[in-house]
Amino acid sequence: MAERERRSRRQPGGARAVSGPPRGPRPGREEHPPVLPSPKRGTSCERPECYQAEPSGLLECYQCRYLCTARACCQLVEVLLTMLILICSSVSYSSTGGYTGIPNLGGIYYYQYGGAYSGFDGAEGEKAQQLDTQFYQLKLPTTRAAMAVGGALMAFSCLLVLVGVLRLPWHFPAWLLLECTLDILIALGFLPALYFYFHLLLDAYDSPVCKERENLYQSKGYQGFSCSVHGAEIAAGLFSCIAIVVFLVSAGLAVRGYKTVHQLREKPVEMYEF
Repeated sequence: MAERERRSRRQPGGARAVSGPPRGPRPGREEHPPVLPSPKRGTSCERPECYQAEPSGLLECYQCRYLCTARACCQLVEVLLTMLILICSSVSYSSTGGYTGIPNLGGIYYYQYGGAYSGFDGAEGEKAQQLDTQFYQLKLPTTRAAMAVGGALMAFSCLLVLVGVLRLPWHFPAWLLLECTLDILIALGFLPALYFYFHLLLDAYDSPVCKERENLYQSKGYQGFSCSVHGAEIAAGLFSCIAIVVFLVSAGLAVRGYKTVHQLREKPVEMYEF
């Protein structure tokens, strides 16, 4: 009998059975049942692998998650640079010149950049206004072209961001090759565009109209009307040089995304944020 009692107390694996009351929860700690997140949309499976965590922020949703990728960041930088090019180019377009005459004040001309009284008499005031208008007309075609290019590239960059958010490259991988080609063409197109931009500007600054205008303002003690490229135009050139590098980097990321899409299509796994 004693031998049977010893055998009945042993478990099949050789471990000894522990007698006594079952263990309860540790004091001071409350045990809660595990909470599973909501299942994926369109599935009725109740297994743990059919569940996914709910998005915890704006950029965690399925559509906006693309904005955290390298391609999206590069495209957002393109939007910023092209917008700055547009703004800097519009500086020359927004002003016809520095001198403004007010005939109703009896020959007193006001100068919009500094000082209430310009020092010009009636004939010189009309001459200054005429030279400002002529110089503005010389720069107007170049300024309009720069604004058009900056606006078009900004719209193109915004389109690329929208296409990425809508996951079009995942369904049509050939779009990535088209995007790469366009990025390279834009980057290469910046080089002749910069050449002609500064070439035409320097032609306008070297014109007799600009020289006469400069001498007229210097005779009255006004500075800042020299025949040289001003800061906004230089800034537009610098932003264009940075944009060349960014568009080339974006082309490389598009090629990498194309390779990633083909790899994931061969192996149906969870889509990778390329």
